[in-house]
Amino acid sequence: MKLTITDVRAHPGDSAFLIDDGTTSILYDTGFGFTGYAIADKVRELLGERPLDFIFLTHSHYDHALGAPYVSARYPAARVIAGRHAAEVFAKPTARDHMRDLDQKFAVRCGIHEYEDRIDELRVDTIVQEGDVVHAGAMDFTVVELPGHTKCSIGFYLPSEKLLLGSESLGVYDGGEIVFPLYLVSYRMALESIAKVEAMDIDNILVPHYGVLDHDATRFYLANCRKNATETADAIVMIFKNGGTHDDAVAYFKKTFFRGNVPAIYPLDAMELNTNLLVSCIERELL
Repeated sequence: MKLTITDVRAHPGDSAFLIDDGTTSILYDTGFGFTGYAIADKVRELLGERPLDFIFLTHSHYDHALGAPYVSARYPAARVIAGRHAAEVFAKPTARDHMRDLDQKFAVRCGIHEYEDRIDELRVDTIVQEGDVVHAGAMDFTVVELPGHTKCSIGFYLPSEKLLLGSESLGVYDGGEIVFPLYLVSYRMALESIAKVEAMDIDNILVPHYGVLDHDATRFYLANCRKNATETADAIVMIFKNGGTHDDAVAYFKKTFFRGNVPAIYPLDAMELNTNLLVSCIERELL
């Protein structure tokens, strides 16, 4: 199978990749709402007159999912695939309003003050769960539930290529020396998700916010997911035990990981928001 994976992100912080075997195409995550049309334009440049067949969503966060209705406006026949928890989130007006607020605030920071609002059009056509198989032409993806970053985080495994379309529950890679943990709802869930992936037969991983890793980078990434997740949790626990504060723990995380290529792929406001959630997660589960 000749498989191509192309980065179609339109702005730092986006996560969107086009997977194509020449016959069937899949958009893996769709970026922000305010970049949705730009991502759709990049998809069009690659596919030409061919259709986009599927949209796979890893989870319900605005930087991964809000572009979906904009892409769907250009490709209405593309089937949107996501987990049950994500579908439930999308169905809640309060959740959509929260995602809209985050999207609009970040758009303003990027100099974009007006754009079409299609957020209420968020939808899931096919709800999947652990072990389900998504038949995408000649590609058969097995759904892997990978909670920890969110409750709704999922990945997709293509056994024929030993390829995992990954999840932020495992960790975020900057392409250099940094793999930083990003468990926002449960540290223990994240460790279970990492263990699940460690037991799989994988040659390559598509890492959200970065791209597909070759064999050596995949080995490096997998070796550091658990290591950095546990070492970070241990360090934060020690900060609190030594009289430190929540803010001290957040400052430690940012000093440790917000460097190298990380600022280019993960905006500071997202890092600050998520770091506060990660520290709260450690406080709740380990202290």
